[in-house]
Amino acid sequence: MSQLSTRHLLGIKDISPEDIQLIFETADNFKEVLNRPIKKVPSLRDITIANIFFENSTRTRLSFELAEKRLSADVVNFSSSTSSVKKGETLIDTVNNILSMKVDMVVMRHSSPGAPHFLARNITANIVNAGDGTHEHPTQALLDAFSIREKLGDVAGKKIAIIGDILHSRVALSNIFCLQKLGAEVMVCGPTTLIPKHTVSLGVKVEHDVEKALQWCDVANVLRIQLERQQIKYFPSLREYSLYFGINKKMLDRLDKEIVIMHPGPINRGVELNSDVADSEHSIILQQVENGVAVRMAVLYLLAGVK
Repeated sequence: MSQLSTRHLLGIKDISPEDIQLIFETADNFKEVLNRPIKKVPSLRDITIANIFFENSTRTRLSFELAEKRLSADVVNFSSSTSSVKKGETLIDTVNNILSMKVDMVVMRHSSPGAPHFLARNITANIVNAGDGTHEHPTQALLDAFSIREKLGDVAGKKIAIIGDILHSRVALSNIFCLQKLGAEVMVCGPTTLIPKHTVSLGVKVEHDVEKALQWCDVANVLRIQLERQQIKYFPSLREYSLYFGINKKMLDRLDKEIVIMHPGPINRGVELNSDVADSEHSIILQQVENGVAVRMAVLYLLAGVK
């Protein structure tokens, strides 16, 4: 298979294991490009991509922009905080105005779950979901799984624990779908208040003891506490969360095996991860960032070929 089965990347739920493998194989090639002295290829020289971000983002936005420029695409950046959205313009009108400038592809982050799906039904450009509310964040899941594959040789048969704020995390849901499609076992771990009731129906294990989760897993993907999404208090204080669910070097030293530590960023140091873990030899956090550019290059390149 040399082409994706879909015109858009709206969520991991919508793509096949074969699509994921194709993205990984393409990303392998682009990773070689990124390690050359000249890091640019002319693959998307005639393509214009609009990055439309209705929510704040640093890493994802920079990663997509770098991926687009490495592929020689023309890039348009749009931020809702400085746009006519503030004057009451609708999502469809905003996007149609951008598309009338002959844009071929839209990378969108939006606070409403389902916003990219709504767009995909109403416009002709290819859509890449860069995060929709607490729903999905497909490219993050792809780069996480790609990083596990790079570090451990394969994802199939590995045990992955996703630890932290599962309730508010789009990364957790996309990761669960992606890892299961690739044959991994998945566990979620966190306070009872931060694990959604429907989680068990996704076929994952649920654990509330971090030390037990670490003992079980090959890889711990640690998530940030998303205070900006929390309308009520889900635990007494950050200090208390850190005491019961924070990961430090002593905990890793007590394990009878080596495990891999991941984090999608930004890290709340001293809350979910201590610096002695985030900066340790166990951590592949910076490799995730590097792999993010290669994986997003692969996604954009492959989607540009599906019309």
